[in-house]
Amino acid sequence: MEFTQADRQHLDKSKQDTGSLGNTDDALKYDSGRVAHDFSCIHSKDLLPAEEGEEATKHFLQELVNILLDYISKSLKRSSKVLDFHYPHQLKEGLEGFSLELPDQPDNLEQLLVDCRDTLKYGVKTGNPRFFNQLSSGLDIIGLAGEWLTSTANTNMFTYEISPVFILMEEVVLRKMHSIIGWQEEDGDGIFCPGGTMSNLYSVLLARFHLFPAVKTHGMSAIPRLALFTSAHSHYSIKKSAAVLGIGSENVIVVRCDERGKMISSELNSSIDAAKSKGLVPFYVNATAGTTVYGAFDPLNEIADICERHGIWMHVDAAWGGGLLLSNKHRVKMQGIERAHSVTWNPHKMMGVPLQCSAILVKRKGLLQECNQLCAEYLFQPDKHYDVTYDTGDKSIQCGRHVDIFKLWLMWKAKGSEGFEAQVNHCLENAEYLYYKLKRRIDFQLVFKGKPEHSNVCFWYLPKRVQSISPGPERDRELHVVAPKIKTKMMEEGFTMIGYQPLEDKVNFFRCVFSNPATQREDVDFLLDEIARLGCEL
Repeated sequence: MEFTQADRQHLDKSKQDTGSLGNTDDALKYDSGRVAHDFSCIHSKDLLPAEEGEEATKHFLQELVNILLDYISKSLKRSSKVLDFHYPHQLKEGLEGFSLELPDQPDNLEQLLVDCRDTLKYGVKTGNPRFFNQLSSGLDIIGLAGEWLTSTANTNMFTYEISPVFILMEEVVLRKMHSIIGWQEEDGDGIFCPGGTMSNLYSVLLARFHLFPAVKTHGMSAIPRLALFTSAHSHYSIKKSAAVLGIGSENVIVVRCDERGKMISSELNSSIDAAKSKGLVPFYVNATAGTTVYGAFDPLNEIADICERHGIWMHVDAAWGGGLLLSNKHRVKMQGIERAHSVTWNPHKMMGVPLQCSAILVKRKGLLQECNQLCAEYLFQPDKHYDVTYDTGDKSIQCGRHVDIFKLWLMWKAKGSEGFEAQVNHCLENAEYLYYKLKRRIDFQLVFKGKPEHSNVCFWYLPKRVQSISPGPERDRELHVVAPKIKTKMMEEGFTMIGYQPLEDKVNFFRCVFSNPATQREDVDFLLDEIARLGCEL
């Protein structure tokens, strides 16, 4: 079919009005019929399941895939910006036709495609090799494919009857994770949760029920005042769990750490004795395998000895460190994890699985069910024609539960355990490379002299003016503002991104973390040079 001048003018006008489809010729390649390629004439009601909506649906999704492929390609290019930063008021007010406001009348698909592009444009490219800001980064194509399929299936994880394959996949993957921890596969239990905070909350919930099962029906008034223990460098979700579960954040006993952020086991023992002397009942200890800032590993065997001596539930928060269990070289840092009663493990961190993907793993089979089941009759009928133990929804404190398992299962099939091991080793090699680079530069100072345990590397940048000040309060005051000022410039220019924070007596310092297998040494070099460029005049 030949396209008329009017056709071309109409498409050109649509492109100018909405910033849409590349060039006009590309748009015309979609189909010989106007309806199939002119998205300004189509609305969501014209897509499947509308009658004769198949062609329009196909072309719309193809265009959306093109947008995503372009974004993926740009995300992985080192020449692309990590972010195009705008302040909240700018995004709220609208930028170049992009508006967050919701209309009364439906927008056409042309506008929706523009909105999709702009949403990606103004977001942060966490898959960029020069994004060092968070523990979750990278963009795994197989994992992405798994997430697409999961959304297409659009099912729920509460019963086997509506999610048969995903339920069985979850069982297989959990069994594999139990084995890696060092538990008997057939004895363990677990469930995938919406993030590590929820996984940690489950651990506190289970520990309390294990010791005082009456709390499920009679509440906190039926049990004594409890105490739980966690390190000063642990994740804040432990205190949050105590608050949410009615235990109270004041009953979270914070145990001192050594200078590298590891829990001091003798301090734990003293803290337990002190709590008992005050009439509290110690019931739970959280040990961290990979702290958020320093990447420290608590001494698990020493903590396990103390927990066994006092009859206390031991949980290991390995949300960040769990991936190291897949590395023959690095899993030694987690010796003793097999002695824990429960473990949190986030594959969406070191394993690079797309968010979200977090598991609570439990050593004792059946405890999750006992603790959480309420036997809702409209879901969990006991007289179904299949084995109802596969209706796992009553293990959860949720009802509806997102399918987080398929992308992890698919990635494990694609990489194998050896592929994950290589990925983890590469990330820790990058951390070691950064450590040695920092040691050789006079304009940077490591927070610690020793090599990093995990892929966290903490350091200060020292402008010449700060270098000239003797160590003391004045130097600390000046150094404290350096990282925030550099971060501001960094986000405005957008070519890399790294986090900073103060901690205890240490003024603001940078924390670089590696979890993206696409990051190479050249990206580490770029990061240091960029920090120095942005901060040299401070």
